Amino acid sequence: MSGLIANFPTDGIVTINRVILKPEYTVDDLQERVAFLCENVKTYHSDTGFIGGFVALNSGAVSNEGSTIGQAVESEMKGKEALIVTFWNTFENHEKSHRSDTFQPLFQKVLDLCENGNEEIAYEMLWSGKAYGPQEIEAARKAKEQYANAA
Repeated sequence: MSGLIANFPTDGIVTINRVILKPEYTVDDLQERVAFLCENVKTYHSDTGFIGGFVALNSGAVSNEGSTIGQAVESEMKGKEALIVTFWNTFENHEKSHRSDTFQPLFQKVLDLCENGNEEIAYEMLWSGKAYGPQEIEAARKAKEQYANAA
């Protein structure tokens, strides 16, 4: 199933940057700098391989139902760790975007507020999906009931 990111090819690349803010910077600083960077990528690379992306901030919540490393109450990285996730048609096109003259100064401004430097890792997409709509939910549940014991 696909469709989480519209027009993302099945052999596309996902890149993830993990940003940890230096103590002297705020989330507002991060948002402003990343906004300029993302606008640049959309403007100059939407026709050269960029498909989409998002930025997510650590909310502090830790899933005790989904974690197996203890029963933490709150992440110590709350409000200071963010992930910048981008979707590209090829790794080569991603790399070309980073070499662009318009990208580098904006990228450096984001790096300036990072406590951890930067390591951007590229991943191959294995699966993506979105939630079922009402009719799909009903059909899926009926199929589960009908075929659950068939295997």
